Amino acid sequence: MSEDKNYKENTVGGRIARYGRVSGTMAGLATKLAGERFLGLKIDRADHARALTTALGNLKGPLMKVGQILATIPEALPAEYADELRQLQSDAPPMGWPFVRRRMCNELGPGWEKLFENFEKDAAAAASLGQVHKALAKDGQLLACKLQYPDMQSAIDTDLHQLKIIFNIYERYDKAIKTQQIHTELAERLREELDYKREAKHCKLYAHMLKDEKGVHVPEVIDDLSTDRLLTSTWLDGDKILDYKDAAQEKRNEIAMNMFRAWYVPLYYYGTIHGDPHLGNYTVRKDLSINLLDFGCVRVFPPSFVRGVIDLYHALMKDDRELAVHAYETWGFKNLSEEQIDTLNIWAGFLYGPIMDDKVRAIGHAEGAVYGRETAEKVHKKLRELGKESGGIAVPREFVFMDRAALGLGSVFIHMDAQINWYRIFNELIEDFDEKALHDRQTKALEQFELLSTN
Repeated sequence: MSEDKNYKENTVGGRIARYGRVSGTMAGLATKLAGERFLGLKIDRADHARALTTALGNLKGPLMKVGQILATIPEALPAEYADELRQLQSDAPPMGWPFVRRRMCNELGPGWEKLFENFEKDAAAAASLGQVHKALAKDGQLLACKLQYPDMQSAIDTDLHQLKIIFNIYERYDKAIKTQQIHTELAERLREELDYKREAKHCKLYAHMLKDEKGVHVPEVIDDLSTDRLLTSTWLDGDKILDYKDAAQEKRNEIAMNMFRAWYVPLYYYGTIHGDPHLGNYTVRKDLSINLLDFGCVRVFPPSFVRGVIDLYHALMKDDRELAVHAYETWGFKNLSEEQIDTLNIWAGFLYGPIMDDKVRAIGHAEGAVYGRETAEKVHKKLRELGKESGGIAVPREFVFMDRAALGLGSVFIHMDAQINWYRIFNELIEDFDEKALHDRQTKALEQFELLSTN
């Protein structure tokens, strides 16, 4: 964003103007698709999808992030739109230096520059909700200063309102899935991402949970240089994961194993999930250990939910239908018919497939550009047929979060073409699972980092 644009966005008039731009973008999508659906009008979806992507890319902010998320949910939108939205990049035009200087002054006070030995004027990275500047502390330590764009709360409120238009279109097309829970989950996660103090606590929580994992590194938060909208932490050097895409198989396997531990140890030992496992949130060190970055999208689940995840695995392994139903109910599904259970078992079999197969193998492969699209479309088609009779199935928020995170992580493993016995490392991880022990560890950790209300 330019300095002028950021300033204008931070005024009442700017908010109204943004609302108009977002409304126009979404209304255009609604009008085109509704015309095609109900009036028999034909449109060039590919051209319209490109125009929509351009509009969202220019808007930046939360709606761009939502577009990226929607692109990972098969059949949330017609294929042409999902394909285009998937190309939205997280990099956004950064704020100019004069504006950054004023923003830093607002966060740390008039003498903020004296708190650093050096503060780089150009952003090291710019994303949808903020940007990162590299700095040097007075003690010589390299720092990463994550500075939030102004007035993001208003932007999120505006964009989430418009997101309902997309979901209303979706439900008009297909009543098999109810989208209210999906919208609510996205809304809460986006709002949490604006709370940098909360993210700082999550960062400290992850450092605690992964302290014994030699293959994973977490930044150290610098509290004295952090506020609600500025998060300062130690800078962790590393290369992009895709730089290792053509590395030797052993190296790719080691990187994948470190990522597996980074994601699953917090889940099965503390009931905590890093819900945004895209490639940009990991970097690789020279020794093949990984840096875990960005803790804006974290969720803590009750121990019973984690038990449900494990119960479903055992249900699939033993073909125990009653246990599978119990697991789905633990996840939040209600009043499932026999046909819906069968359909969910197809999806569960896909997700759990790699850890049910006792051999060295890849996680899977991506049909087209989305991991799991083919299976998701098969499941969705069946739910659509059942929905005509049952009125649809409400997808629990917990499932939305877990499913998106698992598919995202699986996509990373596919990029690396890791060949591992996933069955053995998963069973080693859960063999000593104890729900009460998890509860005790979780409660102690959440109390320590003042996050107990998360649970």
